[in-house]
Amino acid sequence: MAGAMGLAVALATPAAAGDYQGEKVADFIDEMTREYGFAPEQLGQLLAAAERKQPILDAISRPAERVKPWKEYRPIFITDSRIGQGVDFWRQHEQALARAEAEYGVPAQVIVAIIGVETFYGRNTGSYRVLDALSTLGFDYPPRAPFFRKELREFLLLAREEQVDPLSLKGSYAGAMGLPQFMPSSFRAYAVDFDGDGHIDIWNNPVDAIGSVANYFKAHGWVAGAPVVSRAGVSGERFEEGLTQGLEANASAAQLRELGWADEDQVPAETPVTAFRLEGPEGDEYWLGLPNFYVITRYNRSVMYAMAVHQLAEQLAAARRAS
Repeated sequence: MAGAMGLAVALATPAAAGDYQGEKVADFIDEMTREYGFAPEQLGQLLAAAERKQPILDAISRPAERVKPWKEYRPIFITDSRIGQGVDFWRQHEQALARAEAEYGVPAQVIVAIIGVETFYGRNTGSYRVLDALSTLGFDYPPRAPFFRKELREFLLLAREEQVDPLSLKGSYAGAMGLPQFMPSSFRAYAVDFDGDGHIDIWNNPVDAIGSVANYFKAHGWVAGAPVVSRAGVSGERFEEGLTQGLEANASAAQLRELGWADEDQVPAETPVTAFRLEGPEGDEYWLGLPNFYVITRYNRSVMYAMAVHQLAEQLAAARRAS
């Protein structure tokens, strides 16, 4: 992590007047002073040093691109290089991954797959200062300003708690940070000092990133040893009634079977499941997402994201066994 500089040290040199002053910023400073004990002058100097980034506003405001079908989405993440470098990452951090699996019940390949999908094992962790990203979106993007101001608050608290310079930390255009791309609120809730050095560093310390991902999964209900998905066949005229709208499980495996779904793994009848259809290279694929699949969607609210993580994890485990 960036050098252990506290907020006061980071602001030893007064900042010039910048993009973030005015009434909205003053109200935010007042809240942080009143509720969390920040020094208003120092916090004002810090926010004056934040820069409004138009590319961030352009990126978040851009109309959503056509959603890729699964047959185009999967090859982005399931590649020989992502598998090969994932096995290398696994070998390099084998001890930490084994300990995380033992302590949290999350398989090593799932942890590696998350880091692989999110940042290609740390290659692409984001180039924007987190302070700039969260200030830009918190003060200049009205549709989601309350959310990003909350994340800005969490970011300032974590910088104070970890005694790091808030101007030194970088992330994505939305403020996601480090190897696992945690938002600041997730950092404060789930990130762990997995190597026991007294600091939590998900930017430069893969051991802390590994433990943090595992802790996130356990906290969201991951069940050790339980399956993630089951391939299904469909028949009859009612099977489409079983397709899940959204991500929440709203039916049991037994109810899906009554609608014409036949899962390959004989999922227990009472299991809550999500039922979804993907456009695969050889036609439609039908799947039941089990409770552990739902946990993956808590990391990123997307069926295809969760499937990419799951299938990359399977490929990593197979490649690891074969090596």
